[in-house]
Amino acid sequence: MDDRLFFPATLRNRTVIGEVLSDILPKHGIVLEIASGSGEHGITFQKQFSNIIWQTSDPDPSCRRSINAWIMHEKLEQKMPLSIDLSVEKTPWPLTQKYISNISSVICINLIHIAHWDCTKFLFKESANFLKKDSPLILYGPFKRENAHTSESNATFDRLLKHQNANWGIRDLEEIDKIAIEFGFKRSNLIRMPANNLTLVFRRA
Repeated sequence: MDDRLFFPATLRNRTVIGEVLSDILPKHGIVLEIASGSGEHGITFQKQFSNIIWQTSDPDPSCRRSINAWIMHEKLEQKMPLSIDLSVEKTPWPLTQKYISNISSVICINLIHIAHWDCTKFLFKESANFLKKDSPLILYGPFKRENAHTSESNATFDRLLKHQNANWGIRDLEEIDKIAIEFGFKRSNLIRMPANNLTLVFRRA
């Protein structure tokens, strides 16, 4: 049985995200991806950035099975570690000292708008425990600017999210900046992406 999941959004955005990451990611070390979903981003970027190790994670067992199936399907098991069970809000994160010492960046794609606001706080708090000075924490997804949506499609999407779960919703960029500063990060880049998304880069101060 093939455990691989296929997410259409990943097929649409993985190329443009990869182009942006080529200017941001450190050349070596471990990239920790939070909430890796199907694993399609992970295997794409592991092949694209061969000098780094791409460590996926997800709290959902079906997603971890998919990620690991993708790793095997792409014959990356000699390079790319299996996915780990990591839920952002369950601290401390289950990382070995070896991994903590070698993590050079953290990336989170399309998560914080489908999670409780506390998830954003824990994301920065835990990342601050092991990211070194100037190391990037990268967020991708839709965001509000000064508490206003940047497009009507994002406003519609936000209403849909809140209908599904009252704790979900598109987050305000300035509120994220405040959380970042609280835990020792500062936003260094804002990159406009297709479909009214943004890539945000925060660096450890």
